[in-house]
Amino acid sequence: MSIDKVRAFFRKKGIEERVIEFDVSSATVELAAAALGCEGARIAKSMSFDTPSGVIIVVCAGDTKVDNARFKAQFDAKAKMLSPDLLVERVGHAMGGVCPFAINPEVRVYLDESLKRFDVVYPACGSSNSAIGLTLDELENFSGSLGWVAVTRPKE
Repeated sequence: MSIDKVRAFFRKKGIEERVIEFDVSSATVELAAAALGCEGARIAKSMSFDTPSGVIIVVCAGDTKVDNARFKAQFDAKAKMLSPDLLVERVGHAMGGVCPFAINPEVRVYLDESLKRFDVVYPACGSSNSAIGLTLDELENFSGSLGWVAVTRPKE
């Protein structure tokens, strides 16, 4: 299971005990926020895109959506989300549990500026009922991020 891969990843970092598993689903921003008792914006959602140069994950705040023009300007590619049936094969996690940890080595990870308003954010941990609270420095370090980008806008 993907959560086992993520737990093993965090075990090597010495913080496996911080992984939270819920008795309820956390597969969407709204469900994760309810399970954690926090605002949806603090959910660090991992959006997976298929580009001509390979798969990209953009981790962004839960109250945003990808702005196609900004994405194209940043990555020189259309913002084409990876289909749910290809997530496990191409990223390493299924829909609802996609995160930037313990992913396939060729996947490139970027963090969106929308997260910078928070001290702590909550990405998933490989399953549709898990999360971990991380500071932005921890998220940047543990995700292997290639940098910060600005490719989102607030949801209407």
